[in-house]
Amino acid sequence: MSNNARPGTAGATRTCPHCKTRILESAAVCPACKHYLRIDSPNSPLAQPMPSPLKVEGIIRHPADGGSWEYQVVITVRDERGDEVSRHVVGVGALHPNEQRTFSLAVEMFTPAVKGGRRH
Repeated sequence: MSNNARPGTAGATRTCPHCKTRILESAAVCPACKHYLRIDSPNSPLAQPMPSPLKVEGIIRHPADGGSWEYQVVITVRDERGDEVSRHVVGVGALHPNEQRTFSLAVEMFTPAVKGGRRH
C-alpha cells in the first residue's frame, strides 16, 4: 500500500501542503482540495491529462417509509494479480426518508512529462 517511486519518476507522490492528502508529484492542482500548488509557464513540462478511462455515477434514494439508512463509501484499488494496493473510506453518512445522495467515481490518468530525455 506504499508508493515506491523515486522522486522525479512516474508515480512519485508528495503531500499537498493545504489538505495533507497524498497526491502525484506532477500535480499542479490538488485533486482533493483543488488548491493550486504551483504556477507553471505553458512551456514547462507537466503531466498531460488523458481521457478518463472510468467514470461511474449513481443515485441512491431513500423511500418515504422506513427508518434511516447508514452508508460508507469505500474505494479499493487492486493490481493485475488482484492484490490490494490501497483501500480508503472516503465518506460516511446517513440517509433519512425522502433523502438522496449521488456518488461519483472518476479515474483520472496522466502521461508523465518528459524533461531532458527522461520521464519524470
